[in-house]
Amino acid sequence: MDQVIIRNVHMNGGTSETSYSANSSVQKRAILITRPIVEEATLNVLSKSYIFAAKSKLKRTTIGIAELDCASGPNALLVVSHILETIYNKHYRSGSVMPEILVFLNDLPGNDFNTLFKDVGSFCDELRRSNGDGFGPCFVAGIPGTFYGRLFPSDTLHIVHSSYSLQWLSQVPQGIEKSNKGNFYITKSSPPSVITAYLNQFKKDFRVFLECRSEELVNGGRMVLTLVGRSRSDPTSKDCCSFWELLALSAHDMVLQGAIEKEKFDLFNIPNYFPSPEEVKSIILCEGSFTTNQLETFHVNWDGSDPKENANSVTRNKLESSHYAANILRAVSEPLLANQFGEEIMDKLYGRFRERIAEYAAKGKTEFTNLVISMTKMEKDL
Repeated sequence: MDQVIIRNVHMNGGTSETSYSANSSVQKRAILITRPIVEEATLNVLSKSYIFAAKSKLKRTTIGIAELDCASGPNALLVVSHILETIYNKHYRSGSVMPEILVFLNDLPGNDFNTLFKDVGSFCDELRRSNGDGFGPCFVAGIPGTFYGRLFPSDTLHIVHSSYSLQWLSQVPQGIEKSNKGNFYITKSSPPSVITAYLNQFKKDFRVFLECRSEELVNGGRMVLTLVGRSRSDPTSKDCCSFWELLALSAHDMVLQGAIEKEKFDLFNIPNYFPSPEEVKSIILCEGSFTTNQLETFHVNWDGSDPKENANSVTRNKLESSHYAANILRAVSEPLLANQFGEEIMDKLYGRFRERIAEYAAKGKTEFTNLVISMTKMEKDL
C-alpha cells in the first residue's frame, strides 16, 4: 500500500468545528439504522455452543469483538456499547456467567487515538455502573494498522463490525492519473479503463479483507459491514458520484484562480469505490469463506438528516444543510486534499464546496446510498 495514502486516509482529529468528532452525524444515523442487524448477529453468536453454554453458571468464556476503522468521537464506541449491552442482557436473563470481553479498536496509525482513549477510560466503568457487578471483565485495546492485512491472531474474534470504511481503497488504482484528468473520482467523462481500474482495486482489497477476517474469526463468527455504495449498476450514477464531482469542480475553480497548480489537480484521485450490491455479493461468493445473511440498501442525506422525514416538517434550510454537508465531507477528505494542495487553502476550497453543494441541493436529492452486509464465517474443512 502506498505510504502517503496510509498516512492521510484518516479523519480530521480533535474536536474543532471541522473535526470528525463534530461532523459524524451521517455515520451515527447509519449506525442507528443498522442496530437491529448488529443485534441479530450478536445474539446469533451467543446462541452458538462455543460461546453460550446453556445454563452454565460456573465457567467463564471469552468473546472477542473488533470495531474496525473506529475513528474517534461519539460514534467510536456506540456500536460496541450496544453489543456489550446485548451480551449482558442475554446472559443476565439466562442466569449464566457473563463472559470476559476483549474489545479491539482498530484504525490507521494516523487516527486520533488520543481523543479516542480519553473516551475509553470511563467506558467500561459506566457499563458496570449501569448493569451492576455481574457485567464481568472488559478489556479494551487499540490496534493501529490497515485492515487490508492481518490484525489479530487466528480464531480470536467472534464479532467484527465496521461502518463507513470499506469504500476506502488501500490505494488509488494504478495507471489512472493521466487518463482521469479533471476528475477526483469516476464520472460520466471518465474512460472505461478508469472505471475498470477502480472496480479491480475494490475487488482486490475487499477479497484481501475477507481472507484476513476469515483467519481471525472463529467458525460461525459474524461480521456486519456498512459502507457507502450505490443502488444502480451504473458506476457513474449520481447516487454515488455527485459529491466528489462537486469537490473536484470546487478545486477546479481554484485552479482558474491560480490557488491550485493545474498539474497537481490533474494528478489527484480519491481512493474510494462505491460498489453495487451485486458486486459485493460476487466478491463474497468468489472468496468463499462467508455466507451472506443480509445485504440491504438504505439512504442518509449528506447533512446527516433522514431522507424519509416529512417534507412539511421543520428541517434545515438549504444554506444550513449545505454547511453541515460540506463539513461532514471535509472531516473525511481534508487530510488527503491538504497533502496534495496544501493546508493553507482548505478553508477557501471547502467554502466553495459548500456553495456548490447548496446549488446542487436546490435542484435534486443529496443522499448517500448505503450497503449493509451481515455474514457468517463458514466452518473450515479439517
